[in-house]
Amino acid sequence: MPSQTASEVAPKKIGFVSLGCPKNLVDSEVMMGMLASAGAEITPRAEDADVIVVNTCSFIDVAKQESVDTILRMAEYKTSSENPTGRAQKLIVAGCLVERYRNEIQKNIPEVDAVVGTGELQQILQAAGLAQPAAVALDTSPFRILNGRAEGNARQQAGRFAREEWAGAIADLPNYLYDDATPRLLATPRHAVYIKIAEGCDHPCAFCIIPQLRGKFRSRRFESVIAEAQRLAQNGAREITLIGQDTTCYGEDLGLNDGLALLLERLAQIEELRWIRFLYAYPNKITGKLLEVIAANPKVCSYIDLPLQHSSAPVLRAMKRGGGSEIFLKSIEKMRRMIPNLTLRTSFIVGFPGETEPHFRELCDFVRAVEFDWLGVFGYSDEEGAQAFHLDRKVSPGTIERRRRELMRVQRQISKRKKKAWIGREFDVLLEGPSEDTDLLWEGTEMHAPEIDGKLYVNDFGGITDPEPGQFYRCQLTEARDYDVIARLT
Repeated sequence: MPSQTASEVAPKKIGFVSLGCPKNLVDSEVMMGMLASAGAEITPRAEDADVIVVNTCSFIDVAKQESVDTILRMAEYKTSSENPTGRAQKLIVAGCLVERYRNEIQKNIPEVDAVVGTGELQQILQAAGLAQPAAVALDTSPFRILNGRAEGNARQQAGRFAREEWAGAIADLPNYLYDDATPRLLATPRHAVYIKIAEGCDHPCAFCIIPQLRGKFRSRRFESVIAEAQRLAQNGAREITLIGQDTTCYGEDLGLNDGLALLLERLAQIEELRWIRFLYAYPNKITGKLLEVIAANPKVCSYIDLPLQHSSAPVLRAMKRGGGSEIFLKSIEKMRRMIPNLTLRTSFIVGFPGETEPHFRELCDFVRAVEFDWLGVFGYSDEEGAQAFHLDRKVSPGTIERRRRELMRVQRQISKRKKKAWIGREFDVLLEGPSEDTDLLWEGTEMHAPEIDGKLYVNDFGGITDPEPGQFYRCQLTEARDYDVIARLT
């Protein structure tokens, strides 16, 4: 009997589970693109997969637990003596959990066959048992090491990126950054996509371990971002969201001044694009030039995501962030003055070590004064490897949760009042498609970022009998909830 040729062998089916933030999702899309380019078939059904990949998050305890639970759940699909009906032959764990617990994962979860860190995405092929496509040349590798910022180099000398406290982690920091030549298979609808413009972080925030998980800050080449955006637009992208741990530092390591502003101006010239937004801005990096570009370009969304983390100056100093209520109020007043109808989002941490009740009251008063459009509140999570892990005056878990709930109650009242004031407004909406909650409602985006803020539901299509996902329609807001709004097409 003749042996099978390579073309007759069915391609490996690989299932992917991506956890965590949009930045992690782009990593998953890059790995899926590499696997597909090597001949694999990507499947959304774990029960059909020969290989299962879990791309994990390890930012805080809740995320770590979700990652571990997901790994154990995916392990149930593997073939074993206890599970002879399982199909999967391999289980691969990727992402931030690997950077934190590399050697511990396989020791404690023997079902895991391989691990791939955040700086090793190219190793997904070997882990899955696939060969590198011959067409991929070394000089187009997305894993070129780029120069860092002087700020990051100095902080590395001071120990900012040290991982000695992490048993099982390797010393080498992640240093990759994909480019426009990297294969990428979108997990989002093609009309609304992410582009990662930078990776890593140099900031000294005491509560955060992302610099250890992701490495030093590094920007993608300007021309590479534009090339990818042009290709995505030609393939149907109408909304692009730029992401990075700090997008407002974009280009500093490349010698660019106001790099993000320059990038937004150039992206706005791509004819097919309708909306461009960016996430994760650092407070002291919001320049006048950036505000001018947002205000002057209709394609650049009047939306700023500005994680302030707190408003009390003593708490911010302890966090190694700087700033305070008065400085932030002046900065926000300038933003709103320069950008009409600005949508402003932020996030705060309550219960940081040393946060007193007066500090928390100041934060609540600050939130009432600013009236953010969207706001997230996180309880402080004590993470080994973060500088705050060694601080005294820890706040009890019960107090942290009480403060988190109270601040969310403050914001709920603000949000409810502001959303009611929107009733009657007319604007363009990008229709996403039927809601996951019910087919009677569709979802769309306008003044909020996909997957992050509240939702816009459409319950009345007017005279439109066959609405199309990915298309823009005029709508009018008719109802408001605490965080979500309801509209009809006009």
